[in-house]
Amino acid sequence: MLSTRPHYMQLPREVIVGDETLSLIGDVCRRLGFSKSAFLITGPQTFSIAGERAVELLQHENIEANYVIVNSRDATMSDVEAIEEKIRRCKPQVVIGIGGGAKIDLAKLCSARLGIPFISIPTTASHDGMASPFASIKGLDRPYSIMAHSPIAVIADTKIIIQAPFRFLASGCGDIIAKFTSTLDWKLAHDRRNEYYAEYTSSLALMSARHVAENAQIIKPGSEEGLRVVLEALVSCGVAMGIAGTSRPCSGSEHLFSHALDIIADKPAMHGEQCGIGTIMMAYLHGIDWRHIRMILETIGAPTRAEDIRVEPEVIVDALVHAAEIRPERYTILNEKKLTHKSAREIAEVTEVI
Repeated sequence: MLSTRPHYMQLPREVIVGDETLSLIGDVCRRLGFSKSAFLITGPQTFSIAGERAVELLQHENIEANYVIVNSRDATMSDVEAIEEKIRRCKPQVVIGIGGGAKIDLAKLCSARLGIPFISIPTTASHDGMASPFASIKGLDRPYSIMAHSPIAVIADTKIIIQAPFRFLASGCGDIIAKFTSTLDWKLAHDRRNEYYAEYTSSLALMSARHVAENAQIIKPGSEEGLRVVLEALVSCGVAMGIAGTSRPCSGSEHLFSHALDIIADKPAMHGEQCGIGTIMMAYLHGIDWRHIRMILETIGAPTRAEDIRVEPEVIVDALVHAAEIRPERYTILNEKKLTHKSAREIAEVTEVI
């Protein structure tokens, strides 16, 4: 029986992808009704890459542009609270996040908590948070994403993003490829626990993974065509989460593995890199073609082995064993096939992760 309860969907109103699209920031703000003031959240490096120019462009349009430069690498609740105080003093019409994942997550959550619209301007394409309503905040009791709100607009300047080290783009591909297993985990939770499941949304997330898989050959350093493929897929993943109202279509057992690595590893790798490696092993558990997934990642140049991300084999095994504990309420293939250290090691060895 279909639910009669209201289902809320959050979607960006505008998504602009292309060369020199940052120059359109003033036009976008005015078109969306933000003609007086904006507050920008960025980091030291991303301020020089895009933030400073964004401030100048807004001021040229007579839009007051205050900003804060956040030095911390991860987004924490102490950062959120400190930035919120600055935003309250400035009373902007819109909050703009400029940077990689952490700065966009901070802008996303601060703006949501204060009831102010948010614009996302990514400077890398390393994960699917640029267009999603979820923010990843460190320092909570558990490392996972929390609901914020979707950006009202996404401005992805390919001229800026393509200059980032290729590792960031490869990481984004790993996060996209993860949808091959996250969608299976979501359907499994529906079958076993009668959890809410939307086939259309699941198909949208899965289509993003297939889009990257089918175009893996052109995703390479310096290729704007390949970059656009990845950006389209990342935006589609964010839209899938916005429609679903949950991160379920895009985050499953492979993400739990990545979160476990964040806790256990001395120096965790990038989120998407870990998710890509996790997807290989979770595909094995689901009984789908894990070799094909590994081949896709290898074609792109994304990590497929523990040594690629400088993580010891035993850490991989520990993360596999403890992944299901990260979010016990989230049913995945790890609930079906409870792993011991022995079985986890066998999986990692069979899939050649270790």
